[in-house]
Amino acid sequence: MSFSVVGLGNALMDALVLLDDDLLLEKEGLNKGIMHPVDHERWMEVYKQLSPDKISLQTGGSCANTIAKLGLMGANVSYCGHVGSDEFGTIYTEQLQEACGHNSLVFGAGATGKCLSLVSKDAERTMLTDLGASVELPDIKHFIPQIQAAEIFYSTGYLLLGDPMKSRLDEAIQAAKAANVPFAFDVADPFVVHATKKDMTQLIQDHADIIFLNEEEAKAMTGKDSATDAINELKNICKTVVVKLGSKGSVVFSHGEHAKAGIHRVNAIDTTGAGDSFAAGFLYGQTHGWTLDRSMRLASRIAAETVSQLGAVVRDRPRLEKAIVEIV
Repeated sequence: MSFSVVGLGNALMDALVLLDDDLLLEKEGLNKGIMHPVDHERWMEVYKQLSPDKISLQTGGSCANTIAKLGLMGANVSYCGHVGSDEFGTIYTEQLQEACGHNSLVFGAGATGKCLSLVSKDAERTMLTDLGASVELPDIKHFIPQIQAAEIFYSTGYLLLGDPMKSRLDEAIQAAKAANVPFAFDVADPFVVHATKKDMTQLIQDHADIIFLNEEEAKAMTGKDSATDAINELKNICKTVVVKLGSKGSVVFSHGEHAKAGIHRVNAIDTTGAGDSFAAGFLYGQTHGWTLDRSMRLASRIAAETVSQLGAVVRDRPRLEKAIVEIV
């Protein structure tokens, strides 16, 4: 089986809850709007206080969001990751299978990684994250057949934050390169850029064929004060540079060509997953023979569809099909 895109990342089950008030946050001493790293026991302690009928469980993790979105758009994709042999691991696998029609998940020891998003009335998100089994990526041999059968191999900067993730990413990139599969890379977050700058710069320079960044990340990568100067430097180390410029739209430079896209205006409700969806839109276009301009306009549209709802992945297939058809 061949794939348009295969991704490698941290498999995190998202548990999304809309709060009636902030009493739980106060009771548990949680700082509103902040991400709290916790262990499995602490995560479950808070989770069990919530009414099951108010919890929405969805596959999560930045790379998985992109791959699931591509699958829901109709692309033939697969996601490589590690989940625990528990209820969340089973649910995660079933949802990813439904979105993509295929998965390359490995079940192992430990609890499935998870993120509890407590959304207040004012749309502030307070998150508890237990990375769990997601960081214990298994031997890359489990994923090589899928990676080498892809048009594009995709991953994110989160895997550079420590071993065994970093080693597995290095091995996966080498497997892709051995099969002449291009590597697309999202730098993930300004924090990740600052924490891994030397390794990230080397990875991009040596291996990346496509990189995704926002303006802040581009400046952090290069140390430049302007987006223009940052982009000019990045163009020298990567074949295709895609930069999201917020309200100013987005721009791509690739093999001497460039294209711009404005934003697709919607009533923004939740910006979670916007960058993941942008990458999905662009990769969909590039693996379907689209021009840079058309791919960028689809990327902007898919990102907009995502921020107009609650949750990081639009699971309405007809809505996504309509978005694709309308980009001409």
